[in-house]
This record gives sequence, C-alpha cells and structure tokens, in this order.
Amino acid sequence: MSEKTAIPVGKYLELEAGRKLHYHEAGTRSAAKPTILFLHGSGPGASGYSNFKGNMPAVAGAGFHALVPDYLGYGLSSKPEDLEYSTDLHVAAIKALLDSLGITKVVPVGNSLGGAIALQFTLTYPDMVPKLVLMAPGGLQEPQEYAFTMAGVLRMMQFISTRPYELDGFKDLLAHLVHDPRHVTDEAVAERWPVALEQPMGVYATMKVGVYADRLGEIKCPVLAFWGSHDKFLPVAHAQILLERVPQAKVIISNQCGHWVMIEDRDYFNSEILAFLARDVA
Repeated sequence: MSEKTAIPVGKYLELEAGRKLHYHEAGTRSAAKPTILFLHGSGPGASGYSNFKGNMPAVAGAGFHALVPDYLGYGLSSKPEDLEYSTDLHVAAIKALLDSLGITKVVPVGNSLGGAIALQFTLTYPDMVPKLVLMAPGGLQEPQEYAFTMAGVLRMMQFISTRPYELDGFKDLLAHLVHDPRHVTDEAVAERWPVALEQPMGVYATMKVGVYADRLGEIKCPVLAFWGSHDKFLPVAHAQILLERVPQAKVIISNQCGHWVMIEDRDYFNSEILAFLARDVA
C-alpha cells in the first residue's frame, strides 16, 4: 500500500486468496444496539474513511459501534486485477467481516454504490437489518436509462478512461460530487489521490451493480434516505421510487447538497441519523 496515502491505517481481515479487507471501527459493541455499518460510494480514490470520517465519531459518541470497511478495490483493501467487482463480491466480503467480528445486527448507511450494496445486503439478510439508511443509492434503475444524462457520471467515465491520471482532472472530478466546491479540500484530495493511482481498471471495467427496484417491497424495516437536489451522479427523481415501493420510507431532499450529503451537510445528517436510530421500530 502506498506510504503517501493520507488515510490512517485501521484493521484488516484476511479473505481467501490472500486478499485483505481494510476497515475502521469506533465505539463499543453492545448486544443492545446494532452496529452502524457505513458503506462508501465508488469512483477513483474512494474509501470508507474519506466518505464517513465526519460521521462515525458522532455515532460512536452516541453509544453505537461504527464499522467502516473499504471494499476490495478501494481504500486500503487489496486491489487484485483478476476479480469481477460486483455487488455480489462486496456483499460477500462484508458478510465475512461481520461474521469474523461476531456482529449479528447492523444498520447499513450506504452512499451511491454503498446504497446498492446496502439494499442487496438487506434483501439477502433481512433479519440482520432492523433499519436502513441510504444516500442517493445506486441499484434503483438500470444505469443505461439515466447515466448518460448525468454530468458527474460522464465526467467520471472520461476521467477513468484517461491514464495516466492528472491531479487537476482528479480535482475537477471531485468537484462534480458536491454542490459547493469548498468541500473539495486539500485533505480530501490527499486521502483519495494515492488510492486512485493504485486502483486497477478492472475496478470500473468489471463493475456490476444489481437493480433492486422490483424487490423494494420486500424491505419491511424503516428506511431513511437522503438526496441532494444538485446530485450529478444519481437522479433525485429516484427518490420517488423509494417512496412508492418501500413500505416504510422517509426521504430528505436538500437543496444545499450534491452527491455527498454526509459531507456537505454533516451536522444535519448526523442529527437525523441519530434521531432515526433512537426511534422505536414499529
């Protein structure tokens, strides 16, 4: 792993074939409370820490255990060339991590690709998920039906196809993820840039994300979702799919945010998450 990465090293789980899954955790595990499982988005340089470093302390401070993995191909986890980087792969690795830690109840908090992974995990292991939090989740519509109308997706495809990467182009890509470019800090760039340089093309070329719209009615737990009205990656119109098909869904749409509500409106996001976690399950 690059010594120049600004991501602090956490812990590792060794998977099959010598692959390693990197993760951070905060807070103390309790039989009385579920673990809050933060699931990051995709894109060059993505990691759990860079997505959620401003959120896991709030959750841990409220008495919850926070778990923040990096998927294979991302962050400080292994990045093999010979994998199909599908949601199936990521869900299996996350389940292995939970099993290794003896965790049986989680509230997934998933952004973008992480939202799709959270949906698939919830549909696969419904008894493990008492509540679910989503932020502009993937997996609600076939990508070809919307991707080519989204400026952020087009910019990411352009960036990924151009190697060697250039730092200015990387900063421009990150600016598409937010509504206010002040959130593209030097710190954010330092965390993501070394990871982006290490990621093989297969992370994107073989990416396979499930589509779960027709199964949303199976999700019986309460769902809280966030969307930024300035999102350039996943259409805010997808929020209506959640509202129409999930039995217990609440969606918060902010005109202050793009694709990263948890970063762009961190304090509000944290307070809403904690209030949602505090409410009794019907």
